[in-house]
Amino acid sequence: MTKAELVAHIAQNTGVDKQTALKIVESFMDEVKLSLVKGDNVYLRGFGSFNVKQRAEKTARNISKNTTIIIPAHSIPVFKPSKAFTLKKK
Repeated sequence: MTKAELVAHIAQNTGVDKQTALKIVESFMDEVKLSLVKGDNVYLRGFGSFNVKQRAEKTARNISKNTTIIIPAHSIPVFKPSKAFTLKKK
């Protein structure tokens, strides 16, 4: 599903116009991004949580040049679905 399809479904289900639904979706995504940049986690009960995970410094290889590269420690966003959200296999 694309963002445009999501906006269309929200607009249809709530009865608001697509421009309002687009502002709501973009505002939600902006707030999640800002919280993660600040280092705060976002918890949505019954859906899941957006967390910040710390990656340690590591050594990698550039095979084409046969050199070693050091990748510095960094943070990445991760999503962990709630137990109610997880899909069951049939």
